[in-house]
Amino acid sequence: MTGPGRPAVLAAPLLLLGLLAAAVQAQQAAVTVEETPTAPVVVNPSEDAPAVAEPAAPGAEPLPSAVPDYPSYPQLGEPRGPALEPPTPQTAKTERLVAGLSVDAVGITAAFDGSDILIYGAVAREAPLPPGPPLQIIVTVEGPSEHVTIRKKNRVLGIWVNTQSVSVGAAPGFYAVSTSAPLDQILLPPEDTRFRISVPLAMRALGDASGVEDATPFTEALIRLKSSDGRYRLDEGNVHIVEQTLFRADVALPAQLVEGDYKARVFLLREGRVIDVQRAAIAVHKVGLERWLYRLALDQPFHYGVLSLVLAVAAGWGASAAFAFVRRK
Repeated sequence: MTGPGRPAVLAAPLLLLGLLAAAVQAQQAAVTVEETPTAPVVVNPSEDAPAVAEPAAPGAEPLPSAVPDYPSYPQLGEPRGPALEPPTPQTAKTERLVAGLSVDAVGITAAFDGSDILIYGAVAREAPLPPGPPLQIIVTVEGPSEHVTIRKKNRVLGIWVNTQSVSVGAAPGFYAVSTSAPLDQILLPPEDTRFRISVPLAMRALGDASGVEDATPFTEALIRLKSSDGRYRLDEGNVHIVEQTLFRADVALPAQLVEGDYKARVFLLREGRVIDVQRAAIAVHKVGLERWLYRLALDQPFHYGVLSLVLAVAAGWGASAAFAFVRRK
């Protein structure tokens, strides 16, 4: 097209392209605003409980979302990682635990009647002994957790029946606490709640308690029953400390141990607060003929049944032959 109207015709597409470019820029700006990160949060770490997030104060720097776990005992053939500083008082920077176990595995045989584990170590310092009350040591040994149901019997129409029950989802099969002094004098309640050191706090998951207003009597009954046969134990004064540096504790394991991985923990305390923690694993398994029969019954039940039948027939035939021989004499 030629003539005076051509400039007006060309101006229309240019105007349309300008409006389209402005719309694209506005859309990009809107997307940039939507992707702006939210305000940082401060996370309160806890050893066993889930972290609880709270809004951070204005102008405060965000903390990491989780605190790494405390160092564990050095494993055989593996170098020990760098020590981590727990969020505890200033003395935690100058004192740390160096501990070990006499054995890291326990074998269960037919003649097994219990075992003793020696937990020993020292307190390494990068500065002179700090003033104030003496340090304290707490040692715990915890067995595998199991589901437990506690039932209460009541007399109904002259018959004792189960009327109420409480389920505990994670109760350790064995739990022992050894201390260098009375527990309530060396450990603050908030620290006990945080690390779950005392026996009542070892039960980590309270399950169904329908129809029960107060579950405390049920958990107390469970602790009483397990304490009566030595599976729950508090040994105050069982940890011996020498010159505020060396320590040792002898932990007795009962005969009725359950197979699994046991966990040992050593706590270093000052003024009721935990300033360092060490952990180690103790493997408890059946060994020898007992383990072979146990695995055979679980992995190959048919062969285990056939073997049991053959042994029963052989034992019966042997007894019959022995009585016949005695009768002929």
